[in-house]
Amino acid sequence: MRRSMSPLSLILLGVGVFLLVFTQLLAWYVEPRAKRTPTDVDSTTVFSGQGSYFDTGSVSTVDGQALTITRRVLGDVAGGERSGNAIWDVSTQIDSPKTLALGDPRKSLQWTTERWVTDRRTNLPVRCCDEKPAFEGEAYLKFPFDVEKRSYSWWDSTLGATVPLEFQEVTRVGGREGYRFVGSVKATPTGTRLVPGVLVGSSKPGQVPAEEWYANARIELTVDQRTGRIMNALIAPKKTLRAPGSQKDAVTLLASERLEFTEATRREQVALASEDGGRLELLGETAPLAGGVAGGLLAVAGAVLLIRGPRRGEHSSE
Repeated sequence: MRRSMSPLSLILLGVGVFLLVFTQLLAWYVEPRAKRTPTDVDSTTVFSGQGSYFDTGSVSTVDGQALTITRRVLGDVAGGERSGNAIWDVSTQIDSPKTLALGDPRKSLQWTTERWVTDRRTNLPVRCCDEKPAFEGEAYLKFPFDVEKRSYSWWDSTLGATVPLEFQEVTRVGGREGYRFVGSVKATPTGTRLVPGVLVGSSKPGQVPAEEWYANARIELTVDQRTGRIMNALIAPKKTLRAPGSQKDAVTLLASERLEFTEATRREQVALASEDGGRLELLGETAPLAGGVAGGLLAVAGAVLLIRGPRRGEHSSE
């Protein structure tokens, strides 16, 4: 007698083996390739808070004013497809209520444009595609995927250099867990600009090359661990002018003890982190685990049915 193979046992065995192979393929092949910085980003983040700024109308620093920082990030999809990198055009403007109402970044207190080019897998800077500025570091507008509890070098555009951000704690933003990193920038000269000497207390007549100084008392970024997306950001910048060679600030151009993502920006960033993180979790953990368990059970069931299949007689010929 020998056992016959039922179609059901073969189907169960085949489906089980397929699930085992396919779901593990998701974990070690598909999911790592899904961890790529997007090229089609179109995002606006807004900081708000109270502070001081230099009013050119009154030629003086005004205190206790509402300040808004608006950052628009737009991906260059065509350039990204050609180069294989993430190319993001970034516009950042700082406004008072007066300049914000004008709706024109050229009339803001400060307006800068940059072009960030990064490796889509590692998040490291890439020198190509009209990158501006030539920046360094590991973290910028986002952190790398799979953020670790360690120090990261974060590029500060105003400083024109990297700042070490230390891991502080695990916290939550809008109900989603994130890693908080903190750092600071001591008062540092960042350049010069020609201004009337009297403005900075210089005894020299006419225009003088006043020194621009920058400090940031607290940089606090809360980052989604899986995606590297910044869910909340808080900064305390201070920009001043000093007379050439002076050790004292003469004019405050901009200062705030707390500029932070607005509630609307936090909600949006948390929602995006949750959506992207859920997709990666599905590919890297949920599907492989569920598929592995289901595939294993089906394969075992198919094998058992195959082994215990009905016997059929063997006819001998004379």
